[in-house]
Amino acid sequence: QVQLVESGGGSVQAGGSLRLSCATSGLKDKRGRMAWFRQAPGKEREGVAGVSGGGSTSYSDSVKGRFTISRENTKSTLYLQMNNLKPEDTATYYCAAGRPGLWNLLREDEYNYWGQGTQVAVSS
Repeated sequence: QVQLVESGGGSVQAGGSLRLSCATSGLKDKRGRMAWFRQAPGKEREGVAGVSGGGSTSYSDSVKGRFTISRENTKSTLYLQMNNLKPEDTATYYCAAGRPGLWNLLREDEYNYWGQGTQVAVSS
């Protein structure tokens, strides 16, 4: 059984930082793509950052230069370092895992395993 469990969310003031973690278990292919998505109230879920099994990364324009995605394959853990947070970053953040590959890392339909989400609230 595949499980993805996010942690590290919370409340922070604008300009602050948070580090999200996603612990995975049960994934047969530990070199599959992984990503962080987020969904703000009243909005559609969007891809924020993705990483291939080989370490290639992709970021949405809204977080480029502020967020860093990384993975530790030996621990089957995914991270998202979020710096210079803005109120518009407020959302529920989801970890996702999918098939190997390095294209379309921010497309939802490339992922078939999802976590339950962790909430991030940024106040101005």
